[in-house]
Amino acid sequence: MRIALLTEGSHTNAQRGGGGWCGRLVGGLPEHEFRLYRLLPGDGPAPPTGVRGLHGVHELPIWGRRPAGRGPTALRRRGYLRAYEELVRALVMPGERAGFGPALYRLAALGREDDALPAFLASGHAHRALERIWRMPGADTAGGGPQVRDVLVAADLLEQCLRPLSAPWYGTGPAGLGGADLCHVVGGGPAALPALVARELHGVPFVVTEHGLHLREQYRGYRSAPYRWPVRALLLSFFRQLTEETYRQAAVLTPGSDYDRQWQRHCGGDPVRTRIVHEGTPATGRDAAGAEPEAPTLVWAGALEPGRDPELMLHAFAQVRAELPEARLRMYGEEGAPGYLAHCEAIADRLGIAGAVEFAGRPESLAAAWEPGSVVVFSALAQRSPRLLADAMLSGRAVVATEVGVAGEVLGAGLLVPPRSPRALAGACLALLRDRERRSRLGLAGRLRAQERFGVEPVVGAFREIYLELVSRYPAFPAGPGTPARPFARPAEYWVAAGGTPLPALAEAV
Repeated sequence: MRIALLTEGSHTNAQRGGGGWCGRLVGGLPEHEFRLYRLLPGDGPAPPTGVRGLHGVHELPIWGRRPAGRGPTALRRRGYLRAYEELVRALVMPGERAGFGPALYRLAALGREDDALPAFLASGHAHRALERIWRMPGADTAGGGPQVRDVLVAADLLEQCLRPLSAPWYGTGPAGLGGADLCHVVGGGPAALPALVARELHGVPFVVTEHGLHLREQYRGYRSAPYRWPVRALLLSFFRQLTEETYRQAAVLTPGSDYDRQWQRHCGGDPVRTRIVHEGTPATGRDAAGAEPEAPTLVWAGALEPGRDPELMLHAFAQVRAELPEARLRMYGEEGAPGYLAHCEAIADRLGIAGAVEFAGRPESLAAAWEPGSVVVFSALAQRSPRLLADAMLSGRAVVATEVGVAGEVLGAGLLVPPRSPRALAGACLALLRDRERRSRLGLAGRLRAQERFGVEPVVGAFREIYLELVSRYPAFPAGPGTPARPFARPAEYWVAAGGTPLPALAEAV
């Protein structure tokens, strides 16, 4: 079958997906025809996809300079204005949220007819409509007093977010989304817009895979965004409603963890259409770490920032050191907040453990980080992704982690402790450092668990089943003239022939 992969190049997870995760998926399903549709962060040279076996790559810059083009005629401008006003009202009026989807699809249909959508969104007509509705009584963001500069900034950001609606991808030819059997959105956010439009225009179903939720990352990112709060509130409303519409229209949601599944359900995801598929990694074939170091050593890994709570690790290690004077601590990670490394060094010095703590910076590889430790420790206040935990488990070292986020469902074989509790963390570390047999047993069990859950083969097998199950719900032959056949480009009989030669005549007869 023909599958369209949709990713956003400006999003970290999508970048990783485009070069690694998507590559493993395409390589593991060579029986299908994959095309990559990628949203790029700007007008510069596109980074390589890193995906082999694709039947085509289509790219669209969405952040940066607006594409050239003329605006709509005066007559058609009225249709654009009505649709745009409905969209803005859905963003700022609590009682009109239901108009978001219809307005989105109406703008896409209008833009497909005359390619004037980007120019309209950047026009004074759109700016005045946005300003008028934004300042109406009862608008969510009216209390912030949006100024003229807020209108200009927000209008520009909305134009960039909506740019995929006017992408030249919606035909029914071989390179168009209308000719695909299904779309697979990797990462969510604006990458889901082409899938929504393809579903609306051509009835193409789509799957959404998120390894770390796009909406959650937007909320975290906009905390430090260089915009006034009315702009941030408007844009977050857009991403929230886009996420809700995506979850509502998706045929299948495949979060990377149960933790993400719960977030998706909170945002409107249907549990019946949700299936957890863990993010596979080729590291499952990596050899376990070698012999333990002679001195009992704790290894900590993560960015040096408050969210990873290295301070908890330092205070817990001070208690470990008091009972086990030969213990050592090696902390891997780059500075995630300005001055935080010096802050951690000052804490270590104040606790009297500076001589036993090494801030080792960024390791050569994750495998190299676990090698010098007896026990691996994670002290984070939030653990949104299972990748780092799974990689530590693959080393065969015993793992101690705070019971937050995905830690409980991923770890299984290891020790979980409450967050912000130095005593509990120190007790778990001492229990393992004093018991070599227990460390070995938990390390081996954790490695086997990670290999079973995070291997590439289970991921590929899961999506093979999802694809086949999904397209089986659609008719195999066109419903009418000009409608592409689904679930496959040609009926199965087309490929039945003596000597491997297709029989188009037989297919036409059928």
